[in-house]
Amino acid sequence: MENIGTIVTVVSAIAAVLGALASRAETRKQHQLRTEQLRQSIDSASLDWGNTAIETLASAAMLARNRHVMDSDRAFQEARADSLTNLSTLIDRGRMFFPNLAPDRHGLNKDGAYQGFRAPILDSLVWAHEEVHALTREGGPTSEDSAAFIDACRKLLVSELQAHLDPRRMDQLLGRYTKQKQKHQDDAISRSGALRDELLTRRPDLSIDFWNRDTPKPETQP
Repeated sequence: MENIGTIVTVVSAIAAVLGALASRAETRKQHQLRTEQLRQSIDSASLDWGNTAIETLASAAMLARNRHVMDSDRAFQEARADSLTNLSTLIDRGRMFFPNLAPDRHGLNKDGAYQGFRAPILDSLVWAHEEVHALTREGGPTSEDSAAFIDACRKLLVSELQAHLDPRRMDQLLGRYTKQKQKHQDDAISRSGALRDELLTRRPDLSIDFWNRDTPKPETQP
């Protein structure tokens, strides 16, 4: 009888261990499922944002192309104001998906969402916003020249959005943008810098942050 009791105890212990392992495996499976659902939700929201951004930049380029033939200055001003509002809104909405890079190195006196360096995908919208803001109905760069610059900004945005949603990197959930392969991130920053330089050449009166993303700078705490 004593042996039977021992066997029962051992079997019960084994069953308890197996049950715990099964429960742990199920918990892990549920966690992975919730993580995947969250990832899909984030991807869906960022894709919706990206689609709106692409359409907004395309409309801004069309505004640049057609501004000389608009019926009146008032019509142009209203169209430009709408474009600027849409671009400005998209920039801040985009911060939910593409947080600033190196937030501990720059802009420490700013609000949290604005500390660090903008991601290149948001730079594309900022540069386009500045170009639209500088547009006049007559004068300045030609319609096609302004539109081509905005189109270049749109191409940068599309490339960065595609990289963000790359299915080969589905295992990265949070912080995917900041954990891109360094070469890709460096290339994107370089393209954004080239667009910024072109914008400053076109619009010399603009004041744009010249801090280098790669060189730490001393900051004053707020």
